[in-house]
Amino acid sequence: MSETVEIRQLTAEDYIDLKESMLRAYPDMAGSYWREPTLRRLIDIFPEGQIAIAVNEKVVGCALSIIVDYEKYGDDHTYEQITGYYTFNTHDIKGDVLYGIEVFVHPDFRGKRLARRLYDARKNLCERLNLRGIVAGGRIPNYEKFADQLTPRDYIEKVRDKEIYDPTLTFQFSNDFLVKKILKNYLPNDEASRGFATLLQWYNIYYEKDIDTVRYNKSTVRIGLVQWQMRDYAGLEGFLQQVEYFIDAVSDYGSDFVVFPELFNAPLMAEFSQMDSAKAIRGVAQYTEEIRDWFVSKSVAYNVNIITGSMPILIEDALYNISYLCRRDGTFEHYIKIHPTPSEVYAWGIKGGNELKTFDTDCGKIGIQICYDVEFPEPSRILAEEGMQILFVPFLTDTQHAFNRVRFCAQARAIENECYVAIAGCVGNLPKVNNMDLQYAQSAVLTPSDFAFPVTGVKADATTNTEMVVIADVDLVLLKELHAFGSVQTKKDIRKDLYEVKWKK
Repeated sequence: MSETVEIRQLTAEDYIDLKESMLRAYPDMAGSYWREPTLRRLIDIFPEGQIAIAVNEKVVGCALSIIVDYEKYGDDHTYEQITGYYTFNTHDIKGDVLYGIEVFVHPDFRGKRLARRLYDARKNLCERLNLRGIVAGGRIPNYEKFADQLTPRDYIEKVRDKEIYDPTLTFQFSNDFLVKKILKNYLPNDEASRGFATLLQWYNIYYEKDIDTVRYNKSTVRIGLVQWQMRDYAGLEGFLQQVEYFIDAVSDYGSDFVVFPELFNAPLMAEFSQMDSAKAIRGVAQYTEEIRDWFVSKSVAYNVNIITGSMPILIEDALYNISYLCRRDGTFEHYIKIHPTPSEVYAWGIKGGNELKTFDTDCGKIGIQICYDVEFPEPSRILAEEGMQILFVPFLTDTQHAFNRVRFCAQARAIENECYVAIAGCVGNLPKVNNMDLQYAQSAVLTPSDFAFPVTGVKADATTNTEMVVIADVDLVLLKELHAFGSVQTKKDIRKDLYEVKWKK
């Protein structure tokens, strides 16, 4: 006969089965079992926090919990204090932490992953209630065998390193719990643990503090990339008309971001074709602030955040390559390309910027790098450490070799930093503009490489060398899951004890 397993809320009618299971689960703690009035009180106070597991309709284990305002108790507390001396008057529906006060499974039913089901159910409850995490005091019942040779700290480290097996702590480690602290006299009558316990914590990666219902961070973000055709636009007015066409089109798809390429306003250099290229690009730079202000107005009018590609700008007579984030609330910030290419320096005299930071938006935290910047892994790592979820890379490349450098490096940045990378480039040619003859591009939205993402690591891409838009949805929740549960976790596993990346400025 096959077994049936059910996870459900515990009821007072389950007490007889539960008592039998508890007595068998704790043979080394005689008399330490839940009394029926105490259990009824707990169920009355917080019914959904009391989880039972039944095999063939017989309750063989449970996970019991309360919600607490953790700051009131901190990390130095005993079991009696956190439970209000078993009155559970410490339960606070406005609290921020789910406190685990009990988990056990009848020994005859161990080895069936029932405890893992209880833990998963408790984690799901924590996420559903939007609590910061789960905290619990954990026994170390095998410690009595090693107490003469090892301190509690040494014992815990050896269990973590799988040199020693502990039936409770080993299981906690396998369920993503971290040891915050060693507690003394947490359960004074726990002789097997010699009175010691581990203060365990599991973090809810979906927790949102003080959610603002008006301005909120979306979980699914729609990105629109403009693969821009270089052509003669007959001046600034014609150029802006074409830009607005794309903003309008991408906005109609409900996009949260529209992204333009690097130096996509280079067609305006045709106006200065009688000058050498260094003077011509400085001529175009005079339009940059006007174009920026125009972008700001359009981001509000079309309700879309705009990454303005990049444009040349003169700052105190020095020439830079600048990109703007124009938010749909009317605010804007800028990023200056840090690494000008050798040809930018030689032909135009462009200088590199000295600032790097992430930008907050209503769709998460983003970063901007311009073309050559993405070929250097260190700045992207710094942005990732600051919480960047999407990296936008406007680029301009003339040959397939140059494009592949950008594309492959952008893909690497997505994998190593566990983020999305959106690249947008120019296509076509400008025969009347020196140093801007040919363009090669395939714009794309790139992803990390794990089961939740496309096997190619490409969410969407454009047809090579064709003017078009690319629309793609990216799920920020998948990034949180990747950080916590990915097959590999490059952000978490970096060996900071050996090396680190620092920003010197």
